[in-house]
Amino acid sequence: MNRASVLVVDDKENMLKLFAKILGEEHNLSTAGDGSKALALIAEHEYDVVVTDLKMPGASGFTVLESVKARWPETEVVLMTAYGSVPDAVEAIKQGAYDYIQKPFDPDAAALVVARALERRRLRAQTVSLRKELEGVNSFHNMIGKSPPMHEVYGLLERAAGLDVTVLLTGETGTGKELAARAVHYHSERKHNRFVPVNCGALPSELVESELFGHAKGAFTGASATKPGLFEEANRGTLFLDEVGELPLPVQVKLNRALQDKEIRRVGENTPFSVDVRIIAATHRNLQAMIEDGAFREDLYYRLAVIPLDLPPLRERPEDIPELAERFFLKAKEKHGRPDLTLPASLLAHFGGYRWPGNIRELENVIERLVVLTRGNEITLNNLPEFLRRERGVLEELRLDLPPQGISLDAIEKELILRALKKFDWNQTQAARYLDLSRKTLIYRMEKYDIRREQEPGDPAALQS
Repeated sequence: MNRASVLVVDDKENMLKLFAKILGEEHNLSTAGDGSKALALIAEHEYDVVVTDLKMPGASGFTVLESVKARWPETEVVLMTAYGSVPDAVEAIKQGAYDYIQKPFDPDAAALVVARALERRRLRAQTVSLRKELEGVNSFHNMIGKSPPMHEVYGLLERAAGLDVTVLLTGETGTGKELAARAVHYHSERKHNRFVPVNCGALPSELVESELFGHAKGAFTGASATKPGLFEEANRGTLFLDEVGELPLPVQVKLNRALQDKEIRRVGENTPFSVDVRIIAATHRNLQAMIEDGAFREDLYYRLAVIPLDLPPLRERPEDIPELAERFFLKAKEKHGRPDLTLPASLLAHFGGYRWPGNIRELENVIERLVVLTRGNEITLNNLPEFLRRERGVLEELRLDLPPQGISLDAIEKELILRALKKFDWNQTQAARYLDLSRKTLIYRMEKYDIRREQEPGDPAALQS
């Protein structure tokens, strides 16, 4: 079993010897005779626990604490302090120290504090490990999905999180744009500061400028006091502008200037001031078409779309539907106090045949409605909405055209793609539009099923999956 590593920092030789007796037999113990030596060790090695005196030559305990937390945030720090410095030790706890030991101390009591710090370190590491194991490679900060389109999304989100630039999220309503924005924020350097979401389409047109940038007292009728705007609320954090395409053109001008100069000016004031805000914008509208129509500024578009990211609709990632349905089912059961309610796996096939025009949001609402309205302890076929029961029937009719022996859903999908390609003389763009897929997704599925032009729909060779 690996022994825990502990660094003890004190300018008194007798104190270092005391800790050698207390901890030396059961731990990998390192010592430093002053703060400067401790900083050098911390720069090179990660310790499970650092025990440091508060006042000593070279660097204070506060400096040691700051260095540890900056370089090794999971390391626990215990302060040693004389009676008169207890308030300083309490302040150190506020800054991230685990606990303090007041000199003179009982050796057993000191050993107990270190043991508790090590246990906290162990539990925190275990929590992180379990979270990673549960999420695996098929999720990213509460986003769910193992389909190839979602793996591509996770990669882009992770890269966006590491770059302090604007991000433009596009996609249909209900595809999880706010969840993606939160994922970027909470994986970025700004994660310890605020994430401020605002739906631009929900702001009254006459007040949107004031809401975003704030206003001075007396700036307009009803402005009885100076009010900070959302930019100020999000300072040093992230401002999420959902439905950014709904912003009026005059506000687009001011937003573009704020992004360019990193300054804002409250309504009714002449003096601008600096803000440090990262912007993540989202829209379900076609901003390029809006630019052509004069409804959205082209310069603002390119300032927002430093990293553009399109979230796929649910119909293009049907393999993710069962996992999403299970997650929403567990969430709804807990919310509505239905722990004994079950959802048979056989019913999930009905969810996969529906197109979900409302995407993830619609799926979650349907699941919650089933949990609320089902009277027994098991959801049955009769409890499903009529449109889900009907979609399953369409699939059954399709199977009648295929060989009867164990044809898989993959084979059915392959057959549909072949028919669409044949219908449009193998024009991938038209076939993708007919199947309501992106051309990129169609090409991926053609490669997945090894679909070639010489294959014909209904050909037994073509139906091998």
